Amino acid sequence: MNNYKIENTEFVGLRIDKVIPLIDKTLSRSFVVQLIDDKKILINNNIVKPSYKIKLNDIVSIDIPPLKELDICAENIPLNVIYEDDELLVVNKPQGMVVHPAHGHYQGTLVNALLAHCQNLSGINGVMRPGIVHRIDKDTSGLIVVSKNDQSHLFLASQLKDHTMHREYYALVKGIIKENEGKIDLPIARSKQNRQKMAIDSINGKPSITYFNVVKRFNNYTLIRCKLKTGRTHQIRVHLSYIGHPVEGDCNYSKSKNNLYSNGQLLHAYKLTFIHPKTKKEMSFECPLPDYFLQIINNLN
Repeated sequence: MNNYKIENTEFVGLRIDKVIPLIDKTLSRSFVVQLIDDKKILINNNIVKPSYKIKLNDIVSIDIPPLKELDICAENIPLNVIYEDDELLVVNKPQGMVVHPAHGHYQGTLVNALLAHCQNLSGINGVMRPGIVHRIDKDTSGLIVVSKNDQSHLFLASQLKDHTMHREYYALVKGIIKENEGKIDLPIARSKQNRQKMAIDSINGKPSITYFNVVKRFNNYTLIRCKLKTGRTHQIRVHLSYIGHPVEGDCNYSKSKNNLYSNGQLLHAYKLTFIHPKTKKEMSFECPLPDYFLQIINNLN
């Protein structure tokens, strides 16, 4: 049972079946409605209908049944493939696409698209995550490397583990960051209050380091580049929120209203560098900001 306390004022007055997918991006609205009908979602320990309107400080309890291994279907979903060879491919994932099937997202994921695109994908992470070496959040866009066989998968995964795979992001954050560059070195662990979120935890947290530099300052916003030294879940979002500069559009880690964009965090994985598993040569890829992100920057200019 996962418990969430509603502290974000943006959620107040919204229907519960709309709010929960904003709190937990892995749950679709249709799946949430099914959970409510099955009495698996309670508000303040009470059974509610999907039309229930959220109040500040409501306690939302969600009991998600165990995920079963399913036959994942190939789907003819367009992929923006940046690079491909016999060992791997690099894909520019759009915002809003889940990387692999999970509760309420059995279709329309990157894995569904990959199965239609490739005949061979590594099987190390099981049938639910073929080829997936690393992930980015549903509402984060950008580069992901996918492995076509187990040997390449292990080689790429070792680079993640020893931090020799380099991932860089653009983020538009709230407020003016005064320093031109900085290092955020704060340990991250699963939140004790909300198991779907991460939090700074000096006792139980794992070492987490994010480097950043300012690209441009606007009126009450700052465009930055971030480079991950470690790759904890939600690391950039948690770190930037903790220092008082949450990513614009982030409903989970920002308590203030998202005035520019409300469809997900403005975070884009624009650069990916790694050693190729077969040639052993360094490869580096970049992809530009998506149109909706670029339009917001142009409006700020």
